[in-house]
Amino acid sequence: QAIRDQAAMKGLEDFIEDLEVPTEEVVEVVRGKKKTIEKRYFPGYVLMKAKLTDDVYHLVKDTPKVTGFLGADGGKKPLPVPQREVDRILGTADEPIEDRPKPTVVYEIGQEVRV
Repeated sequence: QAIRDQAAMKGLEDFIEDLEVPTEEVVEVVRGKKKTIEKRYFPGYVLMKAKLTDDVYHLVKDTPKVTGFLGADGGKKPLPVPQREVDRILGTADEPIEDRPKPTVVYEIGQEVRV
């Protein structure tokens, strides 16, 4: 959201076509109650489809908590990710994703557990 806000303030929103944080819904059991939450399955990653001008590059690079880009030269020069890979990451591809995290169960200290 910070990237979108900064782009709007600087008049660069037309250069950013799409911005996604890879998430999925996970069912957690906390204190015996099922709760559906949205969890990031690639924490720290943001997928962005944009026309990469110098201004857009610096906008993203100067955003708090952004440490770099995927790509060559130590993450300084971003490389495009193939659309097939983006679809796989976002779960819109036809092939199943085996590497995604499975639903988790969170236990708290003092909680009764039946084995």
